[in-house]
Amino acid sequence: MKADRLDLRRYRDTIAVADGGWSTQLRARGLPPRVLPETANLTHAALVASLAREYLAAGACFLTTNTFAANRYVFKQRGVKHDPLEVARAGAKIARKAVGDSGALVVGSIGPSGKLLAVREASEEQLSAVFAEQAGALAEGGVDAIVLETFSELAEIVLAIRAVKSAVPLLVIASLSFDSGPQHTRTIMGAEAGECAAAVQDAGADAAGCNCGAGIDTVLPAVVALRANCELPLWVKPSAGVPELVEGELVYPVTPEQFDDYVPALLEAGANIIGGCCGVGPEHIRRVAALVAARLRKPPRKR
Repeated sequence: MKADRLDLRRYRDTIAVADGGWSTQLRARGLPPRVLPETANLTHAALVASLAREYLAAGACFLTTNTFAANRYVFKQRGVKHDPLEVARAGAKIARKAVGDSGALVVGSIGPSGKLLAVREASEEQLSAVFAEQAGALAEGGVDAIVLETFSELAEIVLAIRAVKSAVPLLVIASLSFDSGPQHTRTIMGAEAGECAAAVQDAGADAAGCNCGAGIDTVLPAVVALRANCELPLWVKPSAGVPELVEGELVYPVTPEQFDDYVPALLEAGANIIGGCCGVGPEHIRRVAALVAARLRKPPRKR
């Protein structure tokens, strides 16, 4: 479903369910520590496909691809020998096959480049090329839209929106991570949520939002600020809290039951497409989907 058939604006007045995290869930299912989660699209494709099917069975109608870090800068920095574009195409194809004719949408995940514009670690032209080539590979793999997620530098995501829009005929969701400031409404680079919402809308994003961050228990003020400063549908995928070290392993503390408790307030604040990020798995999404379904069954309130 390409840009001429997919209209994200229709989600401005309704709610829908997205999937949960990928890296943390693949690790929980046995992906070896030495394997970069994105390269599992080539080395452990059955594991990636299985998780995709679990998210769809849980009720997700937006399925993101396991391609967050599949760009040449990140791969070079981490010493990964695989071709990041091959990894991106493979991730898109796995998600496309999992979705089949279910009607769920495949959203190609693109994370930050790993370079900071603020200190000129790379030029705008270089970063634009990196985002454009990853988006192109995802488009070749069959995604319906692109999500730029977990960005903290506002200038980088604005550049990424424009680069992707110029490269492929797909709609773009622009999602930043807010984990700083008294109310966790700033990115680690200091960009405030309201400022970000206005900027990505002006840059041509088709939906705005937030993901990861300091956890679902802190994300409400950021969602309020996003909603107050743009007219786009809001994509909200918080993490299951801040990970804690338990017996040598990182554990995300927010259980599916606890995660579910925070969802109604986020929907009231204006979240339109809701899912989860790090530490959030199919059981979290199953409970979110049930809550959303119940809410959609309720007659609208009289004004």
